[in-house]
Amino acid sequence: MDRVRRGLLVSAGLLSVALGVAGIFLPLLPTTPFLLLAAACFVRSSDRLYRWLLGHRWLGPYLRNFREHRAIPLRAKVITLLLLWASVAWGTFAVLEHWALRVPMLLVSAGVTVFVLRLKTLPREARAGDR
Repeated sequence: MDRVRRGLLVSAGLLSVALGVAGIFLPLLPTTPFLLLAAACFVRSSDRLYRWLLGHRWLGPYLRNFREHRAIPLRAKVITLLLLWASVAWGTFAVLEHWALRVPMLLVSAGVTVFVLRLKTLPREARAGDR
């Protein structure tokens, strides 16, 4: 892999970790999706960072829950969808003026919503050290 691509992936992964950590403390910022993105970046760029993230005392459980159960907590689903549709509503009705731009944005958002809703919801008792 070329150094530029690896550097971009590591940078994106580190930014995602920072946003995921912020999501632990900020109620409107989702944690799990950012940590999943960080893991995806690290698995393609840095085995050392990927192992660190999975084994992390506080961050690892979010990823292990998803890997083991293919599920995310209900709170993560709700926050993800609320933020998605709040930003889409603002973007489509306050920013975009032409319907040819609004329709694709709404269709993609509907697809993301279906994807998130189809993910299993992690039962509270199955959580691996999640908050």
